[in-house]
Amino acid sequence: MEPRNFDGDADRPRPAGAKQTGRVLVIGPYLRLRAGSADAQSESHGSSNHGSSNHVLRDVEARLDEAAGLARAIDLVVADAIIAPISQIRPATYIGKGKVEEIAGLIKGLDVELVVMDCALAPIQQRNLEKEWHAKVLDRTGLILEIFGRRAKTKEGSLQVELAHLNYQRSRLVRSWTHLERQRGGFGFMGGPGETQIEADRRLIQERITKLESELKKVQATRRLHRAGRQRVPYRVVALVGYTNAGKSTLFNRLTRADVQAADMLFATLDPTLRALNLPHGGKAMLSDTVGFISNLPTQLVAAFRATLEEVLEADVILHVRDISHEDAEAQQSDVDAVLRQLGINPDDSGRIIEVWNKIDRYDAEQREELLNIAARRPEDHPAMLVSAVSGEAIDALLAAIEERLAAKRTTLDLSIDAADGAGISWLHRNSEVLAKELHDGRFDMTVRVDETKRDIVVNRFDAVPHLSA
Repeated sequence: MEPRNFDGDADRPRPAGAKQTGRVLVIGPYLRLRAGSADAQSESHGSSNHGSSNHVLRDVEARLDEAAGLARAIDLVVADAIIAPISQIRPATYIGKGKVEEIAGLIKGLDVELVVMDCALAPIQQRNLEKEWHAKVLDRTGLILEIFGRRAKTKEGSLQVELAHLNYQRSRLVRSWTHLERQRGGFGFMGGPGETQIEADRRLIQERITKLESELKKVQATRRLHRAGRQRVPYRVVALVGYTNAGKSTLFNRLTRADVQAADMLFATLDPTLRALNLPHGGKAMLSDTVGFISNLPTQLVAAFRATLEEVLEADVILHVRDISHEDAEAQQSDVDAVLRQLGINPDDSGRIIEVWNKIDRYDAEQREELLNIAARRPEDHPAMLVSAVSGEAIDALLAAIEERLAAKRTTLDLSIDAADGAGISWLHRNSEVLAKELHDGRFDMTVRVDETKRDIVVNRFDAVPHLSA
């Protein structure tokens, strides 16, 4: 095992009033990679389960740091984090007997109350480890669900998280730990007894799941109505996607001048947010900030948050925001691509997706020049926009690129309108993007760009004709 010292008092800043929930030991039980090992490839990168043939191996140190960051995201004090390399997964305890005994001594010495295993544990493995270690054990899925449960602020978010939690919980009804909550979770995995407590069985859980699914269908119907309303305006939708902590919310705030929570922590933002986005030539779009993705994102969460992620499915342009300064940037990109494929979105759709390389402010001039050279060598149909959401560098260029992508799906028309027709001119300004406007002999000669849904109205009402490029 490879121990790493963590100073519990030096964790990330906590929100005002937040309380510590206990000391935790984070364990990275990572398979040793062997040449041609399909298992190691699969375990090292979650995208292998989503139809991707391009494996990008994650750095084990970065994986462990991320796991510790997940624990800190819910105000746990990380007493230590260790890498426990394994040659194979043991059916009973995931790791070997010797490591189980070695970690038991470490747990006792560190006086920790909780152990986080950065892997997906079977229920029997989780129970066996708890018995051996006399401590609560959470796997990666349980930890992420706990974070989502704490982050959800809206009714919709709470419904989605509870649904994911119950689907995870169904196979984990236990009766062996009486000093802990009798049933895992209770809408959290580290609190006291859950809402249903020990009398809940799979039938009751299934009834609750059915009710939640019904309520979420109503949420989906409401979202469809909202989208239909935007389409009548119409507003194009631009969606932000990316790995958690890639800077999506900071970029969202920079583009829209909003004040969505943006913090240097994993999953700082959970509930989706929509704001108006002003484009360079006066047009408008709606910008959507969604939940961040992460490697091995629990399938329960992908399914439960599908209603929220429909904003991404319906978006005209998708900004894939990457923390280009992160040591695991390539692996993170592959993880996001895998989730997009899971949602039915082709991550290679260059007509719809713009790759945004964020956090270039962390590089010096020489490193930036190298990044620019790398970006310049990319295929023309897969460009990368280098920006800093913190400093605002290159944001204008990004807005221009967004406008260009949206314009590709709109029609440009020329028309002449009487200068006295104030209502008509006002309508054009509200419902189209006015590219040019010149007064000649009491009439305005205008060039406008309109959505396809408005094209016939403009043509019939203003005798508009297709614009002829110079």
